[in-house]
Amino acid sequence: MITATVFNHAGGAGKTSVTRDVGYEFARRGLRVLLIDLDPQANLTSWLGVRNISLEHTAFPVAVDGAALPSPIHVHGLDLIPSQVDLALAEAQMLGQPGAHLALKQALEPLQDQYDVVIVDSPPSIGQLAILGAGAADRLLVPIPTRAKGLDAMPGLQKATTLYRRLRRDLTVALYIPTLYDARRGHDREVLALLRENLSPICEPVPQREAVWLDSNSAGQPVGIYAPGSPVHRDVQRLAGDVARALGLEWDA
Repeated sequence: MITATVFNHAGGAGKTSVTRDVGYEFARRGLRVLLIDLDPQANLTSWLGVRNISLEHTAFPVAVDGAALPSPIHVHGLDLIPSQVDLALAEAQMLGQPGAHLALKQALEPLQDQYDVVIVDSPPSIGQLAILGAGAADRLLVPIPTRAKGLDAMPGLQKATTLYRRLRRDLTVALYIPTLYDARRGHDREVLALLRENLSPICEPVPQREAVWLDSNSAGQPVGIYAPGSPVHRDVQRLAGDVARALGLEWDA
């Protein structure tokens, strides 16, 4: 089992879309997949069509009490530890608890034989829940929009990854993922060139095709279910292959 945490401390980078749709493509290929929503905004949860979640079914007991993971919800062929807004209460309760940042890693250890890959959707912050997600990770996946805000976020990303490596010396970035790319815009092309010069490993950019993404979110379905065979789905399939290879998972083109 390999655990990958999708992280960017800035919002709007495409973290949740990457988590949901890459996770679904993995499951569709026969991998045993667990997704963990650590963001109190709970977009991953709602974008998979899951609602009305009680706090004890989230990662809250793990974060604050070191409890075992709750039983996951099975949806769209994969397993999900959902989130809800009160998960934010864990931020304050984790402070001052020795070893709290490793609670999720420890909770995942008994599941080594149950899953091939765990993907954690980290909140857009550098708070305690984000540290919890990083502490559980074998590798980080880092989406970065090909916009000025993507460049602006880079110093903060470097600081955050340096912090995480103090907690986990073996933690590395498996893949940087350029997102929201529009090749018609000169600005996007310039930012992508700068990202390629400064970040490695980096995959091909994920094009901006907002309509299908937004509609699939509203429908609570991965793109592969909502719009199979569409250009967006082909983008997702290519990205899933890039992520699989970066994580060392078997993946036939």
